This record gives sequence, structure tokens and C-alpha cells, in this order.
Amino acid sequence: MLDELKHILENKGIIPSFHRIKIYEYLMNNKSHPTADTIYSDMIQQIPTLSKTTIYNTLKTFLKKGLISSVTIEDNEVRFDPDMSFHGHFKCLQCGGIYDITFDESIRKSINDIVSNQVRGYSLMESHLYLKGICKNCLS
Repeated sequence: MLDELKHILENKGIIPSFHRIKIYEYLMNNKSHPTADTIYSDMIQQIPTLSKTTIYNTLKTFLKKGLISSVTIEDNEVRFDPDMSFHGHFKCLQCGGIYDITFDESIRKSINDIVSNQVRGYSLMESHLYLKGICKNCLS
């Protein structure tokens, strides 16, 4: 698994240091869209030499190279997502969890068509679909 993660980083032009590999492994294994502070808190016991600066710099590099995306449903909180496929995010207003919302190809195409028609003359670099409500776990 670590060799595979190393190759993914190398293919994105990222030098695969131990910390970078472990941070990417953490992101791949934790689909909760963690914050930088959550990543640090969860990893510091396993890697005592890890610093918050390393976390922030690594996440910045991953973002710049298109390896992860940022999720900013709330103004004061940035979370990170290694899933670069087209999908949306749902934030539960009760438990605070953030969940991926996947779309089939026809919905993705419809959204792209709508956006393309509305932003003519612009160069769209990214888009986000954020939904808020109460998740199915909190509703039951």
C-alpha cells in the first residue's frame, strides 16, 4: 500500500517523504473530510516528530498539485478530501458530519451543461456543491 501511495505522489510531482506518504495514507483511510488540526491530533501519537507546520505545508502542496481538494462548507473551517471525482458534500447540522454525495453521469452532465450556459465567457476552474440538513443517522 505504501509503495502505491509513493507512486501516486511521484506521479503528481511530489517528493514522497515519510510524512507526506503517511498524511496521504491518513486522508485515504479517513473519509470524514478531516481538518488539518484533526489530522495532526490523530497522527501525533503515531508520529511524534510530526508538526502542525508539516501538516499545513503538506496539505498546501497536495492542493496545489491537485491530489486533494478543500471542502469549505463553513466559513471558519477547511476540511480536506482525497476523492477528486465529481461529487458533492452534505453537512449534517446536528452531528456536524460531512458526507459525500455521488451523482450518476447524467446528473453530472446536466450540471456541467447548466453551468456552461450560465458562465459563458468565463474560465471555470472549479466548482463545489454543498448541501446542509440532517443526516439519516441523526434522523433515526
